[in-house]
Amino acid sequence: MAVSPIKVLGFLAAFLTTSAFVPQVWTSWRTRDTRGISLGMFSTMTVGVLLWLIYGLLIGDGPLVAANGLAFVLSLAVLILKIRNG
Repeated sequence: MAVSPIKVLGFLAAFLTTSAFVPQVWTSWRTRDTRGISLGMFSTMTVGVLLWLIYGLLIGDGPLVAANGLAFVLSLAVLILKIRNG
C-alpha cells in the first residue's frame, strides 16, 4: 500500500512543527527556569493542540493526530514546569 505524497507532506509538516517544542522543553527541564515563558501563551497553546488532537481523531487524520498528540505532551510538559517553577 503506497502512501500518498499529500500524507508524506502532512507527516513532514507535523514532524517539523512538533519538534520545534523540544528545545523549549529540554531547556526548561534542564534549567528549571521558566521566567521567560508566558503562562497565558502555553495555557492557550496546550488547550489548542488538545482540540486539534481531538479534531484529528474525529476525522481520522494521521498527521494531525501524530503532530498534535506529541505537541500536546510537549506543551503540557512546559506548562507543568511553568506552573511548578514560576
